[in-house]
Amino acid sequence: MSYIVFRYLHIIAILVLAGALLIENMAIARRISGEDARNLARVDAVYGISAGLVLLFGLTLWLWVGKPATFYSTNPLFQLKLGLFVLIALISLGPTRFFLRHRRSEAAELAVPRPLIWALRIEIILLLCLPVLAVLMARGIGLAS
Repeated sequence: MSYIVFRYLHIIAILVLAGALLIENMAIARRISGEDARNLARVDAVYGISAGLVLLFGLTLWLWVGKPATFYSTNPLFQLKLGLFVLIALISLGPTRFFLRHRRSEAAELAVPRPLIWALRIEIILLLCLPVLAVLMARGIGLAS
């Protein structure tokens, strides 16, 4: 039963994370208003919290409930999936710093650095790779025969 609960919580957290990242990608532009910056800071906070929950529930599934930990640990696709998740988290640090720095901005308009926009785009592209890896992993692909 706990496996089902944690799997469900993991999926809900993933959906919230993906939704927040999608909103950030849709709302970001070369120039944004101060109000947009404040709103994006809130969305980024939701993104960060959901990423933490994805990690927490994922670790719970990996180490304590469900399949044995070795099912995941020995699978190179799982290691790739975990590595991509960490890479996405590292890439997200740049946009998060920008949003935190401007979350109380009263400026009428802010210039958004082009690398920040690219970072958000790269994050969403990498995020799209994770479900494919998860499905392959769940099917046992990547495990030594």
